[in-house]
Amino acid sequence: MREALALDRPRLVLLALCLLALACAALFLTLGARGSWSLVLSLRGRRLLALALVAFAVAVSTILFQTVTENRILTPSIMGFDALYVLVQTSLVFALGQGALVSLDPLARFAANVALMTGFSLLLFRCLFLKETESLHRLVLVGIVLGILFRSLSTFLQRVLDPNSFQVLQDTLFASFSRADTSLLGISLALAGAASLVLWRIGHRFDVLALGRSHAISLGLDHHRTVMTVLVSVSVLVAVSTALVGPVTFFGLLVASLARALVGDARHRFVLPAAALLAVVVLVGGQTILERVFRFDTALSIIVEFLGGLVFLVLVLRGAAR
Repeated sequence: MREALALDRPRLVLLALCLLALACAALFLTLGARGSWSLVLSLRGRRLLALALVAFAVAVSTILFQTVTENRILTPSIMGFDALYVLVQTSLVFALGQGALVSLDPLARFAANVALMTGFSLLLFRCLFLKETESLHRLVLVGIVLGILFRSLSTFLQRVLDPNSFQVLQDTLFASFSRADTSLLGISLALAGAASLVLWRIGHRFDVLALGRSHAISLGLDHHRTVMTVLVSVSVLVAVSTALVGPVTFFGLLVASLARALVGDARHRFVLPAAALLAVVVLVGGQTILERVFRFDTALSIIVEFLGGLVFLVLVLRGAAR
């Protein structure tokens, strides 16, 4: 009996997470609803879709980035995506004034953010990711250095802004799951769907890729091409989620670590959906509690990042102890 439960544990966990995610979605749509149901469901439904999209993008990109780098404490933000986003927003306010973030067309700003972040990653991968064994480590190190450079430039520009412009800018530099622009859902779903389709077509290679470069090549996997495909797809997912709600540093690490612990199975066909469902539960359930219980007295991103930071410290200290 215990052996049967152990074998079915990943499926049971997925079923439980699926039911929990559906329950959170139902509460988000109906709790405290008043007035016309068609209007309420339409408005909340679009917000729910935006939260689910961000949750999926962050969870999948983090899991696959950790698979490629063979390191479970790294996230895509280590490559400088968040720092580049902050630099772009800061440069806009510095060049065009505090009204730039309001007056510019949201679709144009979204497209510019996605294009810059994806283009940055493509340039980085193209220039640095060669076929040498050390190239992936060099890629991560250069990403860290460029992230520091972007943050330094952003800090310099922010210091010369006037106080009003700086205050307006600060509101956009922190992730806000309650202010996701639902008018951008169409293009966001298209980009995330295209990246997901590419990843789905090569999904059978992920477990082989997790074995490491030498083992993957010995098993006949085109390691360089597969890693490049995964990294580009991850870049698109990260760019979409960051452009929608802002930078999140530790959220992906939180759901990825919890998903692996709950599933108890390293296979990606279980870990990926578990992480995505868990991310939906955290975002949708957390946003429901924030809005209906705490009445927006705090920000969900602060709680999520705090818990993710604790998980990061635990993983680092556990690795140091070993």
